[in-house]
Amino acid sequence: MADIVRRVSLPRWIAVALLAAALLAGAAYMRGIGRAYDRIAGKSTLMASPYGTIEFTQGGPSGSPAVLVIHGSGGGFDQGELIAQAVLGEGWHWIAPSRFGYLRSTLRDGASFDDQAHAYAHLLDELGIAKVAVVALSHGGPSALLFALLHPQRVSSLVLVSCGVASSTDPAQGEANRKGDMLTTVFAHDPLYWGASTLLRRQLLALMGADDAVIAGLSPEQRLLVDRIVDEMNPVAPRSEGVAFDNRAPMPDARIAGIRTPTLIFHAADDTLQLVRNAEFAAATIPGARLMRFERGGHLLVVVEQAAIRAAAQQFIRDHLGR
Repeated sequence: MADIVRRVSLPRWIAVALLAAALLAGAAYMRGIGRAYDRIAGKSTLMASPYGTIEFTQGGPSGSPAVLVIHGSGGGFDQGELIAQAVLGEGWHWIAPSRFGYLRSTLRDGASFDDQAHAYAHLLDELGIAKVAVVALSHGGPSALLFALLHPQRVSSLVLVSCGVASSTDPAQGEANRKGDMLTTVFAHDPLYWGASTLLRRQLLALMGADDAVIAGLSPEQRLLVDRIVDEMNPVAPRSEGVAFDNRAPMPDARIAGIRTPTLIFHAADDTLQLVRNAEFAAATIPGARLMRFERGGHLLVVVEQAAIRAAAQQFIRDHLGR
């Protein structure tokens, strides 16, 4: 008789346990996503432009050299601030816009990376800034390159970190594109990304171009920076339009041959999201461009080689301030 009771009761207890787990997970999600929305609320400035609303923040001493910091896919002004802290540190006046479709920057029908480049120029006009150095991460690369091409008088130097540059029919690029498609799906829903970033971080990082070997080699301080990068992409729903735009907009490709801005490129050979061929193509196509290639770092190169990137980028920017 006791065996019969146990057989009947067991499914009920499983159901109760699953319900309790779901309630706890739901409560954790609501707290976490609430904090994520609070983190970005009221922290930015909005500016009207012919290209739609431009959201941005600024930081650093106003009399210091100006640097336009362009975030990657899944970012926004908040990721731009994080890049500024990681690469520039103190002593620079940085401007961090949210690109089209990210957070409160609008994405108009038919927009292109060219339009985004023109929007940067409009933003600087309104801020009264004549010329900037540019630092771009990942898929911030296309609009940064086009800004240097279309508004050469506004850019003293260009620093590209793990950036996308050109389209390709290479089989490896096909795999990278599939990862991009998967990330686009994940970034469409707050619960999906929050769950992946909370419960499946290892798999999410692999999808973002950083394998187990890269993660295993990080110091505790580097892990904290990686955690910030991943966690501060929450909430993703206000960024989803921008991620989808990045994934479908045409790349600059051979047009970058017209760039005459001094260009420094950082890239890892083992990056599986933005392949190193992007950096090699840019270095071979932009006159005078210099490539600092690292064998290891994946798409988290800005973390893995932060000290080297920071020192080289700052010196490069200083060397060309009077250009």
